[in-house]
Amino acid sequence: MTLQPPKFTTLGCRLNAYETEAMKELAAEAGLNGAVVINTCAVTSEAVRKARQEIRRLRRENPDARLIVTGCAAQTEPETFAAMPEVDLVIGNTEKMQPETWARLSPDFIGQTERVQVDDIMSVTETAGHLIDGFGTRSRAYVQVQNGCDHRCTFCIIPFGRGNSRSVPAGVVIDQIKRLVDAGYNEVVLTGVDLTSWGADLPAAPKLGDLVMRILRLVPDLPRLRISSIDSIEVDDNLMQAIATEPRLMPHLHLSLQHGDDLILKRMKRRHLRDDAIRFTEEARRLRPDMTFGADIIAGFPTETEAHFQNSLKLVSECSLTWLHVFPYSPRPGTPAARMPQVKGDAIKSRAARLRAAGEARVEAHLAEQIGRSHHVLMENPHMGRTEQFTEVTFVTPQPEGRIVTAAITGTNGTQLTAQT
Repeated sequence: MTLQPPKFTTLGCRLNAYETEAMKELAAEAGLNGAVVINTCAVTSEAVRKARQEIRRLRRENPDARLIVTGCAAQTEPETFAAMPEVDLVIGNTEKMQPETWARLSPDFIGQTERVQVDDIMSVTETAGHLIDGFGTRSRAYVQVQNGCDHRCTFCIIPFGRGNSRSVPAGVVIDQIKRLVDAGYNEVVLTGVDLTSWGADLPAAPKLGDLVMRILRLVPDLPRLRISSIDSIEVDDNLMQAIATEPRLMPHLHLSLQHGDDLILKRMKRRHLRDDAIRFTEEARRLRPDMTFGADIIAGFPTETEAHFQNSLKLVSECSLTWLHVFPYSPRPGTPAARMPQVKGDAIKSRAARLRAAGEARVEAHLAEQIGRSHHVLMENPHMGRTEQFTEVTFVTPQPEGRIVTAAITGTNGTQLTAQT
């Protein structure tokens, strides 16, 4: 039988997708063949269910392959996946990023290695992160600068899948970004699990704003820098200064808000109250009037009443949120929230739908506000690019992929802007 190169499937977040690219390189360097690798997510019970479903599908489609399960669900529930007859090997989140793991698997690992390789991720202290030069589109690259989380929100299992917070040193980050710019990338996105905790474990405990300012100073040829999801209560003075003074820092922030009611936020063990979120968005918009916000919001958290939910709904307009990621709550075994009084499923579904409708209305309003304006659009493909605020723009006339083009916004198609150069 001729062995085939490994196939990879990714579930979950952008960081998982980044790490899949790293695993592809590690597997190729090790000469691994005849394997299917699934990088799982554990953010909700539904995510774990989808992982099991995907494993069964992959086994049906690849009956002769060695099937490897890794990622956050494999880290938090290794026994669940080891018990599946479709699975040959379970690898933890630390192990998946180590070259020696993949070297041990090549070329035929069955019977030559332990079936479950998942160590205690809380003992990991190194600044892990296999650097990938160019993951993303040909126009935008993602740079992992942080992993893990030191917080213990009552609904979240992710710290037990990712471990405690670890930061990639600034010098390593800047060297990578310089290589990306030299390779022709016009935008870099900083990513992590808890991005605003970057630096706490490094000498002198620098802040995320220090990293942003240093990147912009030391990589003057980088046209656009973007930061992914942040915890607004942890934003430091230098990051606010960058928002106010650095046009190369894109005016789009995705906020980990989770809810709009103070009592629910306390039961979630969040570190902010609703007024903190409102104050932050008002200040950021004062410093940068073209700033747009996305946000994560959970619908139907345990004990949530209709009055509590209304405070989340009102937060959409009070914080001028445009891009919503709405999560219907589902209990994760092992989390404190799973032991709290649960909201009925139909109420959760209804509230999530109402939040999404509010978000869609905000998107429509945002799109309408852009008509007649001019934007610098980074082209992701010949007919679609994104503005500084991460809004999609479509073009009838093909544009150079990877270029930043100046475009006049002529209208909308409901979910995107339309433009001409």
